[in-house]
Amino acid sequence: MAKSFVFSSESVGEGHPDKVADLISDSVLDACLAADRTSRVACETMVKSNMVILAGEITIPKLAGKPLDDVINIGQIVRDAIRDIGYTHDDDVFHADKVFINNYLTSQSPDIAQGVDAKKAAGKKTAEQGAGDQGIMFGYACTETPELMPTPIMFAHRLGRELTRVRKSGKIPWLRPDAKSQVSVRYENDKPAEVVNVVISTQHSADVSHATIEKYLIDHVIKKVLPASMLTRNTEYLINPTGRFVVGGPQGDSGLTGRKIIVDTYGGWGRHGGGAFSGKDPSKVDRSAAYMGRWVAKNIVAAGFATHAEIQFAYAIGHPKPVSVRVETFGTSLLGISDEQITEAVNQVFSFKPADIVSQLKLLRPIYRQTTNYGHFGKAGMPWEQTNKVAALKAALS
Repeated sequence: MAKSFVFSSESVGEGHPDKVADLISDSVLDACLAADRTSRVACETMVKSNMVILAGEITIPKLAGKPLDDVINIGQIVRDAIRDIGYTHDDDVFHADKVFINNYLTSQSPDIAQGVDAKKAAGKKTAEQGAGDQGIMFGYACTETPELMPTPIMFAHRLGRELTRVRKSGKIPWLRPDAKSQVSVRYENDKPAEVVNVVISTQHSADVSHATIEKYLIDHVIKKVLPASMLTRNTEYLINPTGRFVVGGPQGDSGLTGRKIIVDTYGGWGRHGGGAFSGKDPSKVDRSAAYMGRWVAKNIVAAGFATHAEIQFAYAIGHPKPVSVRVETFGTSLLGISDEQITEAVNQVFSFKPADIVSQLKLLRPIYRQTTNYGHFGKAGMPWEQTNKVAALKAALS
């Protein structure tokens, strides 16, 4: 890696159209798991103008034979999610109480269910629970921040969280829900040295000047949450660079579940397998195995084996074991430990079977609305953020 370079990552606010769709999908998922922890959910959402469209597959075994709306109130879930985001202003075209909801959710395909269920089936090679799909998953961690995450994405998330906190406090009435942030960080000798520029675009009411928005965001958001030592006289601030952002959210752009996968993970620093997270129950390894990868990578770094660690593993649909597992430390391995030795230790300590991932991380709980915004990783309290396998990894390498 070059000794001096600039790396940029972005985050998006709760009112961004794609995140509106993600929150609705994760809200449906949580409601299903609250009704029955064995629910199978793949809920996709599209939002545009004053419309919400849901499609996908939901099966709630405990309540078989009943119409979905007898079990969970889809309309109420959708409107509550939109209300939580803040689309409740009189001039909002996309409004919690006024959107039209189109529900095209059906039950899970029996062919997919056969592969995932922990029981024998014709043509299935094992009676164990298998992966819900084929795919490759990655997990990543590094020592740059207390969260063991890359600096640019964590800075971008901090800006987004503070912008949302201020907006929801009601102290700044001209702020509206749709927003984006982006931070570019210069690295020297592979360590973050300074913030080169900060971009914030936030939706606002029509009666506020650009100068007011710019001054407030620089003084009370950026300089509040980013380290003063990283902001220099050369740091560039680009605030609402188009000059106006009144029309936003689903009124201004369509939103779809799962389009912000780089925002959701490592900001482009760590690789991504391609599968989206929101709206999927943990039988879908796109989601659960990505959480598993983060858990493994974080424990590798927390154990002091390397300053940067990435794990990749892959699945075949219906098969219970990963078809490959590989750890890469990018030349940052410490204590003379090779990547091959770390991979061997990881395979001793962790089980990558889908059923074991769900069990180890206790994923059959309605916890997924907490993941939707400002990244699925680096959040204290989430089970994949534990560093509870450090001792076991050290023992495996002793």
